[in-house]
Amino acid sequence: MGDPEDIKAWQRIDALLTTSGALREGDIAKLAAIGTRHVINLAMPDSPEALGQERELLAQAGIAYTAITVPFGDLQEEHYRRFVSVLESAARPAHIHCIMNWRVSAFLYRYHCEHGMESGEARQLMARQWEPDRSEYPQGEKWGNFVAAVGRSAA
Repeated sequence: MGDPEDIKAWQRIDALLTTSGALREGDIAKLAAIGTRHVINLAMPDSPEALGQERELLAQAGIAYTAITVPFGDLQEEHYRRFVSVLESAARPAHIHCIMNWRVSAFLYRYHCEHGMESGEARQLMARQWEPDRSEYPQGEKWGNFVAAVGRSAA
């Protein structure tokens, strides 16, 4: 089976890692069909687009699940540290999602820069979803600062 590119904001990072925006119930079977073994969710559970019963639906499909609640307007370093810990211990292939794939892309940008990927390549991956340091989105300033600081430290 090919990649389920109809999943909102779908992106394949490499053979063992995919990302997206909000999942719908029908997306669970698509993730299972491509061999996903672990889903990491960075979205708020009370978001209007959040999939209710996500943990249960994934368990029924035999996919492990970890939720790391990251409030979009209140990004904290602890959120990122928890993300790294979960990502590094997650069974692969893994899938990471939030609502728009913005949190995910920013976290992966930093993760990639910290783990040897050239910042330009990491930025290209992130920019397929958004560029928080160039965004006028409300509440995006904190994410812009998060990304801009990584860029300075990776240079």
